[in-house]
Amino acid sequence: MQFAVTWTSVSIAWFRKLLTGEPKLLFYLGNNLQAAMRQCRVTQDEVLSAVRSAGVETLDQVSAVILEKDGKFSVVTKSQRTGASSLDDLIS
Repeated sequence: MQFAVTWTSVSIAWFRKLLTGEPKLLFYLGNNLQAAMRQCRVTQDEVLSAVRSAGVETLDQVSAVILEKDGKFSVVTKSQRTGASSLDDLIS
């Protein structure tokens, strides 16, 4: 049984998403994304706590807050770098 579930999740993208979920963008460029926060049952206080835990003082320094598939928050700070972003798959 485990082999069948594992093989199916590796082979079929929609099945993998069903089992593992997808990262959710909760905050982007100064805006709380209320619909996503409601869907994930996340409060603004939890987002702010994640920002503080990342050692960031102000929301002006934050580019995005993401709720990852494992339930942890990722805080992406603003930078001067150019090129591909780790957020590309979330903001498209």
